[in-house]
Amino acid sequence: MAARRNRRGRRRNRGRFGGLYKLLSILLIFAAILVGCIIFFRVNTMVVTGNSRYTQEEIIAAAGVEHGDNLFTLNKYQIADRILTQLPYVDDVTISRKLPDTLIFEVAESTGVAWVESGGSYWLINNNCKVLEVGDASLVQGKPQLLGITPENPTVGNTLTVAPEQQAKLERLQAFLQAIQARVMTGSLSAFIDLTADNEIRFGYGANLTVVFPMNGDFNDATYELKRTLETMDERGITRTGTLDLNYESREVHLLPERWMPEGWSPVEAPVEPTEPTQQPEASGGETEGTVTDESTAAPETSETPASPDPSHTPMVPEQAPEQAE
Repeated sequence: MAARRNRRGRRRNRGRFGGLYKLLSILLIFAAILVGCIIFFRVNTMVVTGNSRYTQEEIIAAAGVEHGDNLFTLNKYQIADRILTQLPYVDDVTISRKLPDTLIFEVAESTGVAWVESGGSYWLINNNCKVLEVGDASLVQGKPQLLGITPENPTVGNTLTVAPEQQAKLERLQAFLQAIQARVMTGSLSAFIDLTADNEIRFGYGANLTVVFPMNGDFNDATYELKRTLETMDERGITRTGTLDLNYESREVHLLPERWMPEGWSPVEAPVEPTEPTQQPEASGGETEGTVTDESTAAPETSETPASPDPSHTPMVPEQAPEQAE
């Protein structure tokens, strides 16, 4: 009886601690894997794709990753934030690991689509209203100027900031630029994007057309209607001039013959670079400064006979059509 009770006790003890043993075994295995990852998986190769404006070396330097850093302890979000801040033209970056030792940066770069003046400088922005660069008028040639919003302390690499009363307009501007880009129409934006009015946005499109959108409408629908209207105008031979107004509740499109332009607005002109004066060639014949040539010893002037033209270089003159007898 005593032996039977001892066997029962041992079985109860094994059942009581069996779950604990399993848990400890799992934890030990996990710890061994974690230590192995920390010790063995280190950065040896870094690959950058999608870049054109920045070199691979510039992107890796902005990331702040060094060879030998552990692949699994790197904070990808902090690395991406550093790249986006230090390299303004990078619009998005995706970071991935490829075992055993490779870190991959997939970069999407942006371009400037508009500009705004502040503090006497010209600030170039992308379709997310991120400031890409600051410079003079030569930087923003061919890009539309933002009117009706006033940036506060713009800085390269950060999104435009405005006063609280203009925040809604800034958000509508972002939505407008993104919708235009989605329709692949950004390249036709020109002259100005005017957000002065509270109920509409007016912008230059092409060389001689002003387009009016409702400020609080759906820009995806508005850009679709604009693209379809322009295609219809081209099919019917209607010139793209005047004011194309899409700000109607009935969704009608009106083409007005006179082009609307912002009052007092004029396009900026690129600064003209000064040209260096050309130096006159020095006189030949060994004359020194201050020497006067005796006119009596100078060779008499002779009238030059114009040389006959070389037949091989005779300019071609287009033939004119013969006149018809009346």
